[in-house]
This record gives sequence, structure tokens and C-alpha cells, in this order.
Amino acid sequence: MPTDAIFTGWEPIFRTVMIGVLGYIGIIVMFRASGKRTLSKLNMFDFVVTVAFGSILAAMMLSKGTPLLQGLAAIGTLVVLQFGFTWLASRWDGFDKLLKAEPRLLFHDGKELEEAMKNERVASSELDSALRDSSLGSRDEVAAMVLESDGTISVIPKDKVGDGASIPDASQ
Repeated sequence: MPTDAIFTGWEPIFRTVMIGVLGYIGIIVMFRASGKRTLSKLNMFDFVVTVAFGSILAAMMLSKGTPLLQGLAAIGTLVVLQFGFTWLASRWDGFDKLLKAEPRLLFHDGKELEEAMKNERVASSELDSALRDSSLGSRDEVAAMVLESDGTISVIPKDKVGDGASIPDASQ
């Protein structure tokens, strides 16, 4: 086995460590500047941006062809896009609907909504897990369970349902 497959000198290792440290600090600074929304629970758009951040950081650290400032510019571009998209989504419902999946009712009036669960690929055991997370012991205590746009399941107890305005329509 050629030795350059294992070790090519200290310079590439030093570069990887230095770019990693500086890139990490740069990402932290950008995230702090962009606000809490950048690191909130992930919807599909947030997930794509997060994967891209990791990919860019890895390229910065391991590829001599990606200088630090170029990588930080790429990450900065994504931060600005994410900030802009979430700003638009908070002001225009149509844009929000384009970025995020609609919540989906999975359980209502004591019954699993089988078609919705099948379409969303949610098993009955996941509803039980959501019950336990909500410190409830029985589905009899539940008015509704909703699959949120970030993939979590919200449980609405019967004694907290109020007028039910936050429960999505079962016909979705």
C-alpha cells in the first residue's frame, strides 16, 4: 500500500484543522446573526440547508480547491436565503405553504384515520409513542393527534381541546 494513502505530511493535516476551526467559528457567528429560526426544529427546507452546511464545511476542510472565504461565502449565501425565505413565509401564507408541509390529522374522535396514516407512513405504534411523550396513558384521553410539518406528532388532550380551531380538517 502506498504511504501517501495514509500520510502526506503535516501541512494538509494542519490545513484541515485550521480550516475546520475557522469554518466552525464562521458558521457559529453566522448562525448567531441569523437568529433562532435557523436552528429550530427542521422542516424539509431547513433539512436541505443543514445538509448543505455540512457538505460545504466538509469541502472546506478536505479540499484545497475550496478556500475558507469561498466556503464561508457559500454558507453565508444559504443563511441569507434561509433568512429571506423564512421572512417571506412569515408574511405571505402562499410562500409559507410552498416551503412547509401542512399539518395532517392522524387521530380524531377516538379513531385512527387510516388513510391519512398510510399516506404519511405513520405506524400506530408512533401514535402510542406520542401519547407517552405527552404523559398520557390512553387514547381515550385524546381529542386529536396531528402530524406537524417538522415530523413531530402533537397530542391534543380532550380536556385541552377548547374550540378545536388548531385541529386540521380531517379531509386533507
